[in-house]
Amino acid sequence: MRITVFGATGAVGSRVVQEALSRGHEVTAVSRQALRSSKDDAAGGLRVRRGDASDPTEVTRLSRGQDLVISATRPVPGREDELAIAAKGLVSGLAGTGVRLLIVGGAASLTLPGDRSTTVVDGPGFPAALRPIALACNEQLEVIRSSADLEWTYLSPPALLEPGVRTGTYRLGRDELLTAADGTSYISMEDFAIALLDEAERPQHHCTRFTVGY
Repeated sequence: MRITVFGATGAVGSRVVQEALSRGHEVTAVSRQALRSSKDDAAGGLRVRRGDASDPTEVTRLSRGQDLVISATRPVPGREDELAIAAKGLVSGLAGTGVRLLIVGGAASLTLPGDRSTTVVDGPGFPAALRPIALACNEQLEVIRSSADLEWTYLSPPALLEPGVRTGTYRLGRDELLTAADGTSYISMEDFAIALLDEAERPQHHCTRFTVGY
């Protein structure tokens, strides 16, 4: 499979790139500012390119001839609005191309376990400092959901997504936050990347959102 990854140098994006390469896929790794140390590895199936997901023209160019685009972009604090802008660029650049879009999203719009009327961002004790990025993720999801002529999938992480151990195990969910028996909601970035590539290889969620966790 030929895959373009936007946000390829980020914490999640870099793990997605490595997971895809380990499975034998051809990967075009895209970031706004490609690292100087990064270079193409033709034998390993890697191409490194500079590009901006918010620019529809660049999205079209970098996805030409590809089977799938994965977006793992994440704005820095204070620039959360860039998340929805990037989503609009991806939707516009991919519309009508036949290239699938797989988005790394947020958990804020998931409902709390056993409470379909309350989302994570509106739940008790949600950190005020995280509210801007949470609302930005919600806007990102709405942009994707309103897209037409585009095959898309949106993957929401659990409450906590951090670097960790690659176990190869995870559970699937739809619109409700997944929690473990002890009440925690977590998955390592390594296993999150596995879930993402599993969906890429064997699509189960067409034009919808799903979530994962332990």
